[in-house]
Amino acid sequence: MSFSFSLENLQKIEELKKRYPSERALVLPLLWMAQEQDGYISMDAIDVIASTCNDVPMEVYRTATFYTMFNLQPIGKHHIQLCKTLSCALCGKAEILEHLKSKLGIEVGDTTKDGRFTLSQVECLGSCGTAPMMQINKNNYENLTVEKIDEILKELT
Repeated sequence: MSFSFSLENLQKIEELKKRYPSERALVLPLLWMAQEQDGYISMDAIDVIASTCNDVPMEVYRTATFYTMFNLQPIGKHHIQLCKTLSCALCGKAEILEHLKSKLGIEVGDTTKDGRFTLSQVECLGSCGTAPMMQINKNNYENLTVEKIDEILKELT
């Protein structure tokens, strides 16, 4: 295995073990930790997490793939996550998506050649009253228009 937690993370894991009722309860925190450490969750990381949590790799993988917040492959510096659920769809998500794809020159699930942007569609981001919306890394952008998208992308380049 080529993945290993950093010494700092190993110390955090030991502290977490004291707070959780069982090792298996550590799966989500360790997935977060692995993603924060490497930028994504590799299959090697899944194996290490499974071993650390006394679980099987398939169960850890199932957990990681259930949540859209976990990335199983490297992503760009700016991860654009566009909401695809009903409120956003009714308020113009399709136009926003087409504009993003055209502006970035990529399809959903792809990363720009320079590694700056990854485009994803995700389930509800919890801002239905200000649809359409997207999240870039940890920042939310609401009431999107094509013009607003251009301003946001300009700030990020």
